[in-house]
Amino acid sequence: MTDEVLLRANALTKRFGGLAAVDNVSITLSRNRIHAVIGPNGAGKSTLTNLLSGDLPASSGTVMIGAQDVTGWTPERVARQGLGRSYQKTNIFLPFSVWDNVFLAAQARDPQQPWNPLRWLRPAARSADARRRCEAAIAMAGLQERRDAVAATISHGEQRQLEIAMTLATEPQVLLLDEPLAGMGVAEAERMVALLLRIKKDHAILLVEHDMDAVFALADALTVMVNGQVIASGAPDAIRGDANVQAAYLGEEH
Repeated sequence: MTDEVLLRANALTKRFGGLAAVDNVSITLSRNRIHAVIGPNGAGKSTLTNLLSGDLPASSGTVMIGAQDVTGWTPERVARQGLGRSYQKTNIFLPFSVWDNVFLAAQARDPQQPWNPLRWLRPAARSADARRRCEAAIAMAGLQERRDAVAATISHGEQRQLEIAMTLATEPQVLLLDEPLAGMGVAEAERMVALLLRIKKDHAILLVEHDMDAVFALADALTVMVNGQVIASGAPDAIRGDANVQAAYLGEEH
């Protein structure tokens, strides 16, 4: 089912003292769809992402992955339930090769519990399943020709591709991508857009992004946040023509 709902958040709220950084936000992510969340700085987009991933506990509301209520779970437990994410700041191991970065991420899906000391006595090279996930993720991210390169030496755009490859190596169903096109030139942004279109087939993707050209090229649905609240949600064409959205964020040029 291409429209299978993989994540559903209902009435999420996050308060810091008297401030509601996210206020009663609901969102649904479905397979084979990219749902973009846009809004000005301080709108609550990154806080929403942190609530969905477990990096922040919600003050109220619920998060479901499939039929499983993951509200209040730790990020590690949420990840094992099938959620992967990238961050605004690239989060990779710069001294390691592309292959080593992705292979380390692939090992995170090892079925043995992390606290089992016997896990670390087994040579990593014996993990055929982790190698398979690693190879598939590198290929999907378009980094086959850079697999032996040291991560510190590849371009900014390739580092962002690498971070997504690391996420894919854990075989998530849901991807939360926080500004994956930030700081990219035109050619790098075009490669990232093509990558996201490739990977949406088997995933539900939440995309937080300021590049409006990329957002409207990619998104199947849009949610617009201002001051922690949703002011509009729907199809891209409807959002583009919404007077309230234009006044609050997009501007008359859109």
